[in-house]
Amino acid sequence: MRHSTLYERNAPDPAVVAASLAGAAFGSYWLEAARRDGLRRARPPLRARTTADLLVIGGGFTGLWTAVLAARRDPGRRIVLLEANRVGWAASGRNGGWVDHSITHGEANGRRRWPAEFETLERLGHRNLDAFERDLDELGIDCGFARVGALMLAVEPHQVPWTREADGVDRVRLDRDAAQARLAAPGLLGAIAESGRMVATLDPARLVLGLAAAAERLGVEIRERTRVRRLERDPAGVLAVAEHGSVLAAQAVLATNAFPALLARNRLMTVPVYDYVLMTEPLTPGQRASIGWAGREGLGDLANQFHYAQLTPDGRILWGGYDAAYFPGGRIRPRHEDDPAVHRRLASHLFALLPQLAEQGVRFSHRWAGVIDTSTRFAAFYGTARRRRIAYAAGFTGLGVGTARFAAEVVLDLLAGATTERTELEMVRRRGVPFPPEPAATIGIGLSRWSMDRADHRAGRRNLFLRTMDAVGLGFDS
Repeated sequence: MRHSTLYERNAPDPAVVAASLAGAAFGSYWLEAARRDGLRRARPPLRARTTADLLVIGGGFTGLWTAVLAARRDPGRRIVLLEANRVGWAASGRNGGWVDHSITHGEANGRRRWPAEFETLERLGHRNLDAFERDLDELGIDCGFARVGALMLAVEPHQVPWTREADGVDRVRLDRDAAQARLAAPGLLGAIAESGRMVATLDPARLVLGLAAAAERLGVEIRERTRVRRLERDPAGVLAVAEHGSVLAAQAVLATNAFPALLARNRLMTVPVYDYVLMTEPLTPGQRASIGWAGREGLGDLANQFHYAQLTPDGRILWGGYDAAYFPGGRIRPRHEDDPAVHRRLASHLFALLPQLAEQGVRFSHRWAGVIDTSTRFAAFYGTARRRRIAYAAGFTGLGVGTARFAAEVVLDLLAGATTERTELEMVRRRGVPFPPEPAATIGIGLSRWSMDRADHRAGRRNLFLRTMDAVGLGFDS
């Protein structure tokens, strides 16, 4: 039997939703605020032939962490980074600003896929988050990093038993009263409270721009609006050919994530999935008081089609997730970012969780979307090509803010030919299962989305299709 969810049972009047979105600007709040504060600056494109010891392709978190850490490992190395658009313009400047310790996309995914090494992966994940925080301090990057933890919300009866899986150390079970004492959501049935050792929040645009500035201070040359068209073999290394120039590098790192892979072997390893986000105007003191949330923890719910949220230092609520849109053929197009129906659904869901916000006339200032590089194993994959002259990492599936730093360490280890605890991981040595080619990918992803929605409306019960996909390692995460 199909059951209605909290977000359907408590749905507000559509007119209230429409009014809340009436003045919302289209575009990432994070990037707009960074521009307004003078933190974004243009860098010239590549217009000549040059050389490098290390070429990094991609100016998001993965590419910039790679450049920064490479420069710190070997200060004399000549490093060039090429970005097809502007530094941080894609997922790195549009995400929810969560920094999770997990490098396996959560405990359940990690235990299912890498049971023998899960404890090692957890230890390395915690070590990475600690190093992330330490690097921010040493590099002088002010991005509002705060180890506030997270509340994983049970909003349906079938989710309450899942909260009992909390280990009682860094993940504490909260009953209805304890959960509602943290977040004044009338429909909240319980939660798992994750400590600041597990989750932090930050401003992703200030992080990515801070990394770019730090990289340049370390001697990295960054070129924007330089799309690499192809990689050619060369006796001296790797030749990256762009529109108006080229780079001949001894080694290269590919950090293009959701965008078309420059190596044929990776073209079916990820699919681009659109994730949609809203940001409210700053809440008034009265509005803040009405929802509790004094700890400013990150919020997520326990559904297959999950939401995520954070409360910014100036009192805005970021609210995103639920819909994960894949467009036929895996095409990345600007028009896919603007979907009024999805943004209306997101607004309705926030007001269903926190109806007092609708009653008080809270409005949204921004709405946007970004592309996630989804892999079938829900976590990044790694590898090398052309006799270890090229290394790559991609497929983060939405938890890339923290994991990108770990990935940078991995690809640099791989290029160096070093045997480290990271390179010996099965997670690193084996790439996972590719997606099927079109049109099978579109059909399969559509069926996965329908099945996940069905599970959320049927007390979490996964149908035969989802169970089969789980068994063969072909996943699709909302």
